[in-house]
Amino acid sequence: MRLRSLLAPALATAILASPALAAPPRSPEEIAAAALKAAPVWDGHNDVPEQLRERWHDVLAKFDFADTSGTADPAKGYIAMHTDLARLRRGKVGAQFWSVYVSAGLTDQQAVQAVMEQIDVTRRLIARYPADLQFADNAADVEKALKAGKIASLLGMEGGYAIGNSPGVLRQFRALGVRYMTLSHFRSTSWADSATDAPKNNGLSPFGKDVVREMQRIGMLVDLSHTSTRTMLDALDVARAPVIFSHSGARAVADHARNVPDEVLARIKANGGIVMVVSLPAYVSQKARDWALDRAAEKARLDARFSEAPDQAKAALAEWEKAHPVPPATLSDLADHVDHIVKVAGIDHVGVGGDFDGMDTMTEGFADVSAYPALFAELARRGYAQADLEKIASRNMLRILKAADAYAAAHAADPALESPTVF
Repeated sequence: MRLRSLLAPALATAILASPALAAPPRSPEEIAAAALKAAPVWDGHNDVPEQLRERWHDVLAKFDFADTSGTADPAKGYIAMHTDLARLRRGKVGAQFWSVYVSAGLTDQQAVQAVMEQIDVTRRLIARYPADLQFADNAADVEKALKAGKIASLLGMEGGYAIGNSPGVLRQFRALGVRYMTLSHFRSTSWADSATDAPKNNGLSPFGKDVVREMQRIGMLVDLSHTSTRTMLDALDVARAPVIFSHSGARAVADHARNVPDEVLARIKANGGIVMVVSLPAYVSQKARDWALDRAAEKARLDARFSEAPDQAKAALAEWEKAHPVPPATLSDLADHVDHIVKVAGIDHVGVGGDFDGMDTMTEGFADVSAYPALFAELARRGYAQADLEKIASRNMLRILKAADAYAAAHAADPALESPTVF
């Protein structure tokens, strides 16, 4: 009996350790699901507020955010929206930066008013759906929302022109809950150069550098998406807290000026910041980028050939497009950007920023906000561990917002940036 009692624990241990009885390996989909349950997606950029302004003129009584799948209006040139509450839930989105974007074609004063209206409608939208959305102004608010099972909703302002060259306006936007500002958009400002416009400052002007310092002093994240390489580098020179790219890719994967070059990725690692990978096909796929360049060249040729007959030029370009369909960007292409950013900057410096509802064409397999689990399953197939996927999903961004909050708290007593008023 004594021998039997000694052997029993050893036999039980051997049985439990037997390979035949070990738990089967998890599939990529299971790894992704576990990661997104532990750390739901934090998306860096979504343009629902722009759609509210363009389609519904900010009248929420006419808008149903529960389901927007039937919002296509071909007569007005509108495709169906990419975002609604049901698809956010299916996409395992737990935190969202809503973009309070306005056109760079507005005057300074028009842009200030328009952004105020964008902030207002977005905060009203959040308040209208309290069972699903919860406004978040800081990292602690995000954690509370996640714990409550709600989608933490933060504001990101796209385009530095919207402050009207006024540090006072910048500070008031922060007081209204804006957590990041993209320094430029498709056009350069008087103080920050865009990636897609002629330079005015060779990067940041002295005032632009002061804006970066002031943003970090008040806890507003510096967003370098849309900026020129020189602007990126100038901002990193003066930044003392982590910066973000709310929706950008890796330029080594798709050679578009909107994407981040390796020299900047290396500095993002040192800065502690993040690149949140965008899904717009022209930024994702080199083939799609090359097609866009070929189309631009053909358009220029046809416009010159039919300079007195623009309708003929338009018809000829349509025929060219029919004969040369745009190559699709794929989910694999999107994952390639994650891979490259991890290779150069490290796993702690990558996230996701889909740009949904701000684009008319989508990456195949990534058609709307419900598609995030598919991307994370693709990354799991490539060997990313659950802990790494959790970092990409939201833990990296949470760390950065905590760092921004801590920096602002430590510098709250520093002198504010002042600039003389002009009228």
